[in-house]
Amino acid sequence: MTAYVIFIREKTLDQREMDIYAEKVPATLPSIPIEMLAAYGRLEVFEGETPEGVVLFSFPTVEDAKTWYYSEAYQSAAEHRHAGATYRGFVVEGST
Repeated sequence: MTAYVIFIREKTLDQREMDIYAEKVPATLPSIPIEMLAAYGRLEVFEGETPEGVVLFSFPTVEDAKTWYYSEAYQSAAEHRHAGATYRGFVVEGST
């Protein structure tokens, strides 16, 4: 079943670290079909605090998403994201 990985950037702490992350993350994308559905586009908040930005990926399954997220390659890149900003990130299984 399709899975969606969502990253919500709450606050940027170090833009230099975020730039390094942006350079490294494309190389972490595996050969499984991943689709970027949204990345820091215009957003309108219906409820709660306004985040700085949102990224939404589609993966074939939750297992595929977890394989990518926990991979050595992505975790190495993610160290820069963790140093560069406060995020929330999660995977949610789709209904179809």
